[in-house]
Amino acid sequence: MSESYRFSFGPWNIHGGADPFGPATRNEIAFAEKLKSYQELGFEGVQLHDDDAVPNLANKSATEISAEARQLKSFLADNGLVPEFVAPRLWEDPHGIDGGFTANDPNCRKWALDRSKRAIDIANDLGVNLLVLWCAREGTYIREAKCARTAYARLLEAVNSLLEYDSKIRIAIEPKPNEPVDQAYLPTIGHALALAGQTDDPLRVGGLIETAHAQLTGLDPSDEMAFALQMDKLWSVHLNDQNGLKFDQDKTFGSVNLRAAFNQVRVLEEAGYARTGRFVGLDVKAMRTQSQDKAHLHLANSKQVFLRLVEKSRSLPLNVVEDCVKRRDYESLEMVVLNHLMSG
Repeated sequence: MSESYRFSFGPWNIHGGADPFGPATRNEIAFAEKLKSYQELGFEGVQLHDDDAVPNLANKSATEISAEARQLKSFLADNGLVPEFVAPRLWEDPHGIDGGFTANDPNCRKWALDRSKRAIDIANDLGVNLLVLWCAREGTYIREAKCARTAYARLLEAVNSLLEYDSKIRIAIEPKPNEPVDQAYLPTIGHALALAGQTDDPLRVGGLIETAHAQLTGLDPSDEMAFALQMDKLWSVHLNDQNGLKFDQDKTFGSVNLRAAFNQVRVLEEAGYARTGRFVGLDVKAMRTQSQDKAHLHLANSKQVFLRLVEKSRSLPLNVVEDCVKRRDYESLEMVVLNHLMSG
C-alpha cells in the first residue's frame, strides 16, 4: 500500500527541541544527515525552504546560488530523493518584520518579491516547478496598521509578478489564520483560491492545506481539502494534529482526533489523490521531551497512522453506510464508523 502514496517532510521536522520558552533539548543534526533519514523512513520527497536548499543565500551571488542548488539536486538524486517544492522564507529576515508582499515599506515589498524570484530560480535548478507561499507575516497585529483592501491588492500583484517571472512555475498558497501575526490576510483555502481565481493565470495557482491551520480557523480539515479537491487545486497537504485552538502544535497525525484524521484520509482516497502523484506531506515535530535516539518517531508514527487509516477507509462497509444514509439513520451511521475505527 505504501507505493500508492508518495510521502514528504521538511528538514525542519527533525529539530533540537528549542521553543520560545527554552533552549534546545537535543543535538542539532546536520542537513546532510537529515536527508539520509528520508529513505530509512520510507519518504521520497523533500520539502525545502529556499535557505534549506542554499544556506546564507542572501550573501551569495546568483551564480553561487545556482551552483549550490544543482549540487543539492545531485545529492538528492544519489539518495533516491526528489524535491517536492521550494518556499521562500520571508518571515525570519528583518525586511519581513511587517510582512513582505503587504509591507507598508515599498523597499520591503521589493525585497520579498526579489527573494521569491530567487526561490523560483532555485526551484528550476532543482528541477521542480512548485513554489509554496506561506504568507506568514502577511497580516497585522492591529487592524489600523494596514489597509486590508490594499494588502489584498498587493498580494495579487505579487503573485502575478511571480507568474510573469517564470511561465512554468506553479504556486501553491498555504493558508493560516494567525501566528506569527495576530490576524492573517489569507486564513483559509477559500481565501487562497479566491485570490488564485483573480490572478493572470489561475490554472497555475492552487493550494496546500495543513491540518492544524484549518483547525485553528475552527474548520474541518477534510472539508477544506474537499473544497480544494473539487477544483483540482489541492496540490499538497501538510498532515499533523492539533489540541484545541492554540498555537500551531504540529502533533503526530491522528494523535489527538483520530476520527478527523480518518476523514482527511478518506477524502483523499475518494478523490483519487494518490493517482495524481502529488505528495502526502507531513509537518510534524517531535515533543520537546523526546530523547535524541527517538526524535524521528513522530514521522514514522504519522506515516503509519496514515497508512492504517487508508486501510480503514478502503475497508469501510460502504453498503452499510449507504443504507444508513438512505434511511437517514445517522445514529447508526455514527456507530458504523466508530466500530470500524475501533476494530482490529
